[in-house]
Amino acid sequence: MQIRKISDAEKGKTRKLYEEIFSEDSVSFVDYYYTEKTRDNTIYVVEEDGAVRAMLHLNPYTLMVNGKEEPSHYIVAVATEKEYRKRGYMAALIRTALGDMYQAGEPFTFLMPAAEEIYLPHGFSTVYEQEQRCFEGEGNLPEEWSAKRAAPGDGARIGVAAEKSLRGRAKVYAKRDEAYYERLIREYESDGGCLMICEKDGQIVDCLPAVPQTSKDRPKIMVRPVNVRRLLLLLELNYLTAVCFRVTDPLIPENNQVFMLTGTEFSGVMLMEGKPENSEGTLTVEALTKLVFGSVSPDEIEREPGVTVTERMKEELRKIVPLSPIYLNEVV
Repeated sequence: MQIRKISDAEKGKTRKLYEEIFSEDSVSFVDYYYTEKTRDNTIYVVEEDGAVRAMLHLNPYTLMVNGKEEPSHYIVAVATEKEYRKRGYMAALIRTALGDMYQAGEPFTFLMPAAEEIYLPHGFSTVYEQEQRCFEGEGNLPEEWSAKRAAPGDGARIGVAAEKSLRGRAKVYAKRDEAYYERLIREYESDGGCLMICEKDGQIVDCLPAVPQTSKDRPKIMVRPVNVRRLLLLLELNYLTAVCFRVTDPLIPENNQVFMLTGTEFSGVMLMEGKPENSEGTLTVEALTKLVFGSVSPDEIEREPGVTVTERMKEELRKIVPLSPIYLNEVV
């Protein structure tokens, strides 16, 4: 077995496995993916018996986190050929990708699981359910609104409107700019759909996909810290805070540290290396995710496996402003 990050010229070798595992995707969409998305993504593979038997793709996104631009990767197209499953290939790919993302200084990564239980053993936690909003005809829009199909060249204008909207209502979202929407227009069109621009008095008020088939399901998004220090430094506080705690992470050894977190609502988080004897409790990387992204409160955190907290530590953790609401509605 060999695990490696393949070159751009080799990415086409993974298409056969992609089409085998993700057979629900149309040929036109796969064409789009292997023309557009693989242009700047990273693909890790497991090679065995002279061929690609498993793969994991990292698709790059710039995320806005508390108003700061942060590099991150969306983990997609995790697949293993049927005859080569139950050999630990996926775990090895995840560990390799996490190690490289840690070295790059990325605060966290995210994915949309086929099933949550697949990724729970690897430190991922569900923090968000995607909104499923689609264009259903002008008759379903407010009376003052009009709609038109987005075309190449509309990306910059859509991006300005989307950034303005999201900046005021989400703590975490993918940066919306011209390149984001120009690519998204091509993405929907590759699968028989399109992006619709909704306007009122000549101003963009919404942007909705029009797709042939819609699902009532709300896909889940799971998040995993990559560089815990970088993640903690992105947080905001609502009061003078001082707390010392240990983080445990079985996959990224560098995250196994005792952190002394201090700061105020004005300074933001400041971190120092804490002494083990001063630690007031232990947070697993999963519990830290749930706490930071607001899916579990400081009062509930002690119910998580592997967590210990003092009452004073819980009081201090209440001063951390969660990274919520989240808006990560990307597909690939």
